[in-house]
Amino acid sequence: MSKIIDGKKIAKNIRMELKEEITKLKNEGRAPGLTVVMVGNNPASETYVSMKEKAAEEIGINSKLIKKEESISEEALLKLIDQLNNDNTVDGILVQLPLPDHIDEKKVIESIKADKDVDGFHPINTGRLFSGQEDVLRYEACTPLGIIRLLEREGIEIDGKNATIVGRSNIVGKPIAHLLLERHATVTICHSHTKDLKAEIKRADIVVAAVGRPEMITGDMIQEGAVVIDVGINRVGKKLLGDVEFKTAKKVASKITPVPGGVGPMTIAMLMENTVKARKYHGV
Repeated sequence: MSKIIDGKKIAKNIRMELKEEITKLKNEGRAPGLTVVMVGNNPASETYVSMKEKAAEEIGINSKLIKKEESISEEALLKLIDQLNNDNTVDGILVQLPLPDHIDEKKVIESIKADKDVDGFHPINTGRLFSGQEDVLRYEACTPLGIIRLLEREGIEIDGKNATIVGRSNIVGKPIAHLLLERHATVTICHSHTKDLKAEIKRADIVVAAVGRPEMITGDMIQEGAVVIDVGINRVGKKLLGDVEFKTAKKVASKITPVPGGVGPMTIAMLMENTVKARKYHGV
């Protein structure tokens, strides 16, 4: 029987550590400032933004939510971001995705100053990650960074291990591959064209499931003793299911994250960590 990795507990510990840092930053001049921009009334986005606000308030980050109607023009949204870029009290800017169809998400992400892009999606930040630049300011995407923190806090060895990632998105799959590579894992990325998915997963010491299909990965696909990180959040009826079939996978994995309560809380904790990092970079 595997050990359940308690993402809630680890995320809380990280938030409490950040709270101490924020107290020092306040004494030095000001608390970190985070502004979240939300367009429209997507229920999932509203829930997520509410959780971000609660976490920020808990640890002392000055968090501000700007809500705009779904009808806002792309030009008006870009103008708002420009104002935030030039506001010295704002260290981090996060535009909640998805955006309405008439707004170009790529253009919006690229309009955020790279040193305020605490979501880690700006091409400068992804470029610095993909080219292995560690000696300059860069923000890693919050979910992949949260996965790394989970592995580190659980004392899971990455160096020399085989890691298989199922999913190749720019938000999770590709960045987690690079973060694992930086820590000397041997990385395989699987996707819809992978010929023998079971064989690829079966040889992995670490499995990261980020494909967005409920319970796609079953226990018989997993190597005995592997660590399983389930990023999927799929609503099926009234249930939230991961990309991994938890009841069969936990019989073979040495450690496994639950859904919910695994990676999700870590994503928000990493947003807080990136915001504190931004405040330190910007100074008073």
